[in-house]
Amino acid sequence: MKRILGIFLFVAAAIALAQDASNPYDLKLAIARTGDRFQVSASYEVPITVCEAFAFITDYEGAKSFPGVVDSKVLSRLGNKVRVARLLEERILFMPIEMRSELEYVEVPNKVLLFEQLSGDTKYYKGSWRLSPDKGFTTFKYDAQVEPNSLLPSAVIEFFIKNIVRRQFEAMAELASLKGSSSPRACK
Repeated sequence: MKRILGIFLFVAAAIALAQDASNPYDLKLAIARTGDRFQVSASYEVPITVCEAFAFITDYEGAKSFPGVVDSKVLSRLGNKVRVARLLEERILFMPIEMRSELEYVEVPNKVLLFEQLSGDTKYYKGSWRLSPDKGFTTFKYDAQVEPNSLLPSAVIEFFIKNIVRRQFEAMAELASLKGSSSPRACK
């Protein structure tokens, strides 16, 4: 019995260490459902300056390198407001699903990026990115509410959100880390 318990503890410790090693950016993700809307909260840390982090999240056309983003174009820029058209594509149950949206972003340099869908394929999408610098790292905090406009059952949509969104934030953290070293001169 002691041997089985020892093996179990060894395997559990190995799994825990493997999970920590696979999450180098301290990614935290929470998804809660309230009626037809989903509250998505995420955060991750990247070893870049807050200026580099802000340049990363406001590279709207560079968002095409994120998983699921097929196209992203700046439509207009007026003061600190930017309108962006996006086309996303994911697969749900082997079916390709395309989602178009026009978003308005409000930039507060090196602090906050607010966004709201003006038109698109979801009923509601609004949220923010907040940046917090701390000892050689910047923490990205994402909060959004989304209400899908879909004929798919809400359980399928919830499964999609929980599984795809984690992959997207992991990829964003990795890209932010890589792009930090090639950030604009304005941050140097």
